[in-house]
Amino acid sequence: MASLTYRAAGVDIAAGEALVEAIKPAAAATRRAGVLGGLGGFGALFDLRAAGYVDPILVASTDGVGTKLKLAIETGRQDGIGIDLVAMCVNDLVVQGAEPLFFLDYFATSRLEADAAARLIAGIAQGCAESGCALVGGETAEMPGLYAPGDYDLAGFAVGAAERGHLLPSGVMPGDAVIGLPASGVHANGFSLVRRIIAESGARLDAPPPFDAGDGARTGATLGEVLLTPTRLYVKPVLALHRAGLLKAAAHITGGGLPGNLPRVLPAGTIAALDAGAWHVPALFRWLAAAGSVSVDEMLRVFNCGIGMVVIVADADAALAGLAALGETGAVIGRIEAAPDAGLPAALAIAPPPGWLA
Repeated sequence: MASLTYRAAGVDIAAGEALVEAIKPAAAATRRAGVLGGLGGFGALFDLRAAGYVDPILVASTDGVGTKLKLAIETGRQDGIGIDLVAMCVNDLVVQGAEPLFFLDYFATSRLEADAAARLIAGIAQGCAESGCALVGGETAEMPGLYAPGDYDLAGFAVGAAERGHLLPSGVMPGDAVIGLPASGVHANGFSLVRRIIAESGARLDAPPPFDAGDGARTGATLGEVLLTPTRLYVKPVLALHRAGLLKAAAHITGGGLPGNLPRVLPAGTIAALDAGAWHVPALFRWLAAAGSVSVDEMLRVFNCGIGMVVIVADADAALAGLAALGETGAVIGRIEAAPDAGLPAALAIAPPPGWLA
């Protein structure tokens, strides 16, 4: 029998090593105070004292981007999916009052294609840079036989910190304002339903979208490009409100939508009463509802429906002014109310008007 090699079995060690060298400049560009060393070690080191913390609490988050990956694979567009990966993790850190400090990624594929992988990791580095956290390491794995040719998977891991006593949520009470920050699109949840709607409607990813794709989409973008718009990074505006002493709670609107996420940051005995007419619902969501005959309740439970982050504050005017100074558009979409029974679990009340998604 001929002598066998790892490369002949489908794993190219040299390609992996070359990729690490290729991405070092992108990772180095995310370096921040507290990082010790660089890529290539057995583990990443971080000095919390050098980052300015005195008595920190660490906050950790891990996530992926779900079946949005299938659209990235089918369209060959890897550029923005790395931003999604970072956003899904760091947005979950800031709602707890934590500053994202560092990020690690896991990328597994059937066969390493260096150019595509480099573009993907460049997106991860961009997301980290925009969030103020360092890309300190990760893992790239070739696993032929486990993944089909051309397929890959991603996972992200982020660690942040907050000084003891500054964690969120804190002090939410009836009378507080609920402010919604706009989403950039579907973000990275609900794509199993999105893909089913595309398949059954006959829509094509490489064709113009079957709706007015304004709302920030570039002119001439295909349906696939619109759907692959990266998840928004909310780190800077949320941290700015928190550091200004204006923020009581925040909720990242991911899987489960507003009903599944907003009550998670409310105390028992309170209700978030929302006005569905107070924010703009992008045409993409209206098309999904119509093309898939999806009920309003299901749309709200699966998708963000145009609101990617919610912040709860006592002084809405000051919060909106602070957001505007950062170039962020926010809108008051509801109020916190007292429940009939103080012992009831936190809840959300929303009654969209007829034709809300029409």
